[in-house]
Amino acid sequence: MKGNVLVGQSGGPTAVINSSLAGVFKTAMDRGFNKVYGMRYGIQGFLDEQYVDLSKYVKNELDLELLKRTPSAFLGTCRYKLPAIHEDKEVYEKIFHLLDKMDIEVLIYIGGNDSMDTIQKLSDYAILTGAKQRFIGCPKTIDNDLALTDHTPGYGSAAKYIGTSTKEVIRDCLGFSYKKKNVTVIEVMGRNAGWLTGATALSKAEDCDGPDLIYLPEIPFDIEKFSKKVETLLKKKDIVVAAVSEGIKNKEGKYICEFSAGSSTKDAFGHIQMTGTAAYLANYIHEKLGCKTRSVEFSTLQRSASHLASRIDINEAFMVGGAAIKAADEGLSGMMVVIDRLSDDPYQSTTGVYDVHRIANGEKVVPREWINKDGDYVTDEFVSYLKPLIQGDYTPMMVDGLPRHLTMNTKGYKDLYKVFNE
Repeated sequence: MKGNVLVGQSGGPTAVINSSLAGVFKTAMDRGFNKVYGMRYGIQGFLDEQYVDLSKYVKNELDLELLKRTPSAFLGTCRYKLPAIHEDKEVYEKIFHLLDKMDIEVLIYIGGNDSMDTIQKLSDYAILTGAKQRFIGCPKTIDNDLALTDHTPGYGSAAKYIGTSTKEVIRDCLGFSYKKKNVTVIEVMGRNAGWLTGATALSKAEDCDGPDLIYLPEIPFDIEKFSKKVETLLKKKDIVVAAVSEGIKNKEGKYICEFSAGSSTKDAFGHIQMTGTAAYLANYIHEKLGCKTRSVEFSTLQRSASHLASRIDINEAFMVGGAAIKAADEGLSGMMVVIDRLSDDPYQSTTGVYDVHRIANGEKVVPREWINKDGDYVTDEFVSYLKPLIQGDYTPMMVDGLPRHLTMNTKGYKDLYKVFNE
């Protein structure tokens, strides 16, 4: 008889992260694993022996479909950096003691760059000690910055939300454009990679001109050049909309948010907390040009708007969860599942696996050729790459006019079952 599976979620959640969890659960059950346990709050919670039996919450196909439509991390997440093996062996001894105690055969960790660091360290420790467990990374990040994979689950849905919301912000601006000069700065997530900010270009269509300027962190940001661009545009039109990554930096390498509300607080991985880039730039333009300005920060809505999830994204998230189990069941360890694009028209993709050592702590940025010469917009190649990933919808399960989600509180689902059994 096969042993048990342990699955965890780590880092910033996405609108489709639970679809990967659903893929892990269903495939593990189909392949004859005994139980699927879920870490509560990632590896950090597991160290405190926080885990659940997922079969208590996913009891039927309706629960599975509900899980796929639930935003945020169903199991809870964390930002916890495992120490290097030589720095603290006791941490690893505790983890592997718990794995043995629970008869864990396979550990799947759903996450981004930092989560793959965890998979790398655990698989390395298993090799050093001859442990029986196998470790597979399952990709997840709206930032789309994982190496070797064409794209990451979560990115398509976040891009769809960003493109849609940018269109709506532009419409709002146009409503107040009569004899008024107005500049709006939209702030989009993205520390060092501009994949999300570039998605604002999706708003450009027959019914919308899209943003006037797009600034990605791959290109050093010149605030004076930005101000002059805005001033020139305002001579030709009444509203200007600029989209900026939260992580844009000047040529000296200092984040723009650090000039204002950006925090110097750092997380376990050394990342500073980012906020206030758009607000700083909006205030700068107001003081410099004297026009009305507004800042809009999409913030956590980018990663939690499951009501606007891409069907392609949901399906691929489920696919990589299943592929992680298959890889482990076939004896692989220390690997991460990747998505390989087979064609754009019609769009087709499949999964592959790569050594996690080639992925962990790396960062895939937007190619320079996908950013225009002036560094203030993305090219048609960028949009062509992205468009297939936002296609299709995944209708939420609505109860009393609002989406219903799966939670750890098992009470209160009678009304849902009633709606879908009628």
